[in-house]
Amino acid sequence: MAEDEAGVGWHRPLGLAMALPFRADPRRSVAVFMLTAASSLIGALSAYWLKQVIDQAGAGNQQAAMRFAAAIGLTVGAGMLCRSSATRMLFALKENTGLHLDRSIMGLVGQIPTVEHHERPDYVARLGVLRREAWALTFAGTNTAGALGLVVQAVATGVLLASVSPLLLPDPLFAAAPTAAGAKAERIRQAAMDEVAEDARQARHLFDLATTPAAGKELRIFGVGPQLLARHRTAWDATDRGLDTAAWRGVTRTAASWLVFAVGYAGAVVLVVSQAVDGRASVGEVVLALALVAQVNLQVGAAVNTVSSAVRTVEVAGRYVWLADHAKASRPVITDPAPVPERLVQGIELSGVSFRYPETDHDVLAGFDLTLPAGATVAVVGDNGAGKSTLVKLLCRFYEPSEGIIEADGVDLRRMDVTGWRERMSAGFQDFVRFELPAGQTVGVGDLPRVDDGAAVASALERAASADIVAALPDGLATQLGASFDAGVELSGGQWQKLALARAMMRPAPLLLVLDEPTAALDAETEHLLFARYAAAASALAAKTGGITVIVSHRFSTVRMADLIVVVDGGRIVEKGSHEQLSAAGGLYSELYDLQARAYR
Repeated sequence: MAEDEAGVGWHRPLGLAMALPFRADPRRSVAVFMLTAASSLIGALSAYWLKQVIDQAGAGNQQAAMRFAAAIGLTVGAGMLCRSSATRMLFALKENTGLHLDRSIMGLVGQIPTVEHHERPDYVARLGVLRREAWALTFAGTNTAGALGLVVQAVATGVLLASVSPLLLPDPLFAAAPTAAGAKAERIRQAAMDEVAEDARQARHLFDLATTPAAGKELRIFGVGPQLLARHRTAWDATDRGLDTAAWRGVTRTAASWLVFAVGYAGAVVLVVSQAVDGRASVGEVVLALALVAQVNLQVGAAVNTVSSAVRTVEVAGRYVWLADHAKASRPVITDPAPVPERLVQGIELSGVSFRYPETDHDVLAGFDLTLPAGATVAVVGDNGAGKSTLVKLLCRFYEPSEGIIEADGVDLRRMDVTGWRERMSAGFQDFVRFELPAGQTVGVGDLPRVDDGAAVASALERAASADIVAALPDGLATQLGASFDAGVELSGGQWQKLALARAMMRPAPLLLVLDEPTAALDAETEHLLFARYAAAASALAAKTGGITVIVSHRFSTVRMADLIVVVDGGRIVEKGSHEQLSAAGGLYSELYDLQARAYR
């Protein structure tokens, strides 16, 4: 792997690939390596016993010939036992390595405090290739054991060939050409995988779109299926062309390297036969040399496959190391730490806050100066794309401001541990997660220490006006949700959203409750009822912790009950005040409110 491609070199990925099976299953790894080494040594030893059988038989030493013949049988049997045992263990080792890898990747992605890696195209492409190629790392144990076996076999073969003639010793070196060519071909393939990653990701997205239930209705109503198929073909053809070009480049190098090896192989055979004709080698030595040279031929084929697979493994390991480095670097280094407050006294203040997404050249938010008073319910309104959700992401610390500062009671949020800050938050989002868990846990994960606390879950459901959903389920809180399970119960979009709202109600005393379009799937009347309950809950929260509730909604009949309404347009705050103040001002809020009110008359 080139340093400039992933920024991690190849030493660390190689070390990871070699260490991975030992981390996943140390005892089985040691056993596989020992059995593989023994099996590889036995191959060369069998050829040596055969040489002894022929020479002893030719010399009339019947008993010695019989002993060596018996040794061949025992050696071959031991070799088969070692190979079969190692093979059986390799299957389990591969499975355990894959399990360990899945958990490691989940852990690394989960510990990244921001969502940047989900929204930057270059990161998405790398993560996509890692997810798609991660299976190659499950063969790390197979590759490492195979490499060890080849080294043992090559050393034993070299020693025995030298015993016949020192001139035969360089013969295994001819294997270097096809081995190196195989490694180069795999590097070419990996580079091509990076080049076509975008097209491949597009093809997979179109496949998922065409075959998953969520899009099924619209695809059929609008007749989009043939168009998706055509676009999938275009994207995959571009992917295929890139990979085919790389494959042909690899084949050209590999063919030339095998020609080099064939010349060396033929030379070794000619040398041995000529020595036998001249009487400088016994029949047994000729048989030994020919058997070993034949083994070299097989070893080269195995070496090419092993090295190619190992290069792929190291390339993928490099992507894993990149992810690990990114996860580590993403954790902010706090030089002057401050504790998360137990309660808010002043509130949260944004001073000169601007933000632009990575790899873009314009600010999504610009010059935000805003105070969210302790204990207040704050509504944020504006057209789509105005910057409302970006503001929410900054408050949740999914991103840090490009400029400016966000403070809680006068303390910069960046001085507080991001995990500790989020533990004092709760949130409900428009793009909520459908946790296919038992219904109680689907709500309970909103406060993990109480995930199985039935009373706490019931209270959250009541506050979210969602108790009726669980009451109608066949097994109540124990009902498995999700159609992907045999006994799972599928819910409507609105029902899933109400459970997500209940999840947001699980934490009893958050300093900040964020509701970002959390009722988009509900009707206006239900939303108004829910937010009336939230307003009451917010008052209780304010009295207890000075907690702030931030509501993002397009429905002005709901946001009018907020203590403070912030109007955002083009990434800037254009108005702020109460409903009465903004209505009297006759600005953008008044215009949007009247426009929406007329639609309901």
